[in-house]
Amino acid sequence: MTKQEKREKKIRENINNVSLEDFEALVKQYGHIESGSNHPKAIIGKRVYPYKRTNPVLPVYVEKLIELIDELKKKK
Repeated sequence: MTKQEKREKKIRENINNVSLEDFEALVKQYGHIESGSNHPKAIIGKRVYPYKRTNPVLPVYVEKLIELIDELKKKK
């Protein structure tokens, strides 16, 4: 299991306590981050998802990111 796979597994197991560093690393694993005027945007595939840069990241943002990743994996 690679470092990236371990990080993703850890995030999926505990969405309530995800550090900003881990969250953004997961975004970069599947897409990229674009800085916006107020909030950065996670861009995964053709989907764009703005989020707040708080540490730890709010669970609602983590849940949505996991949904986007799962959608991307289903398409492949």
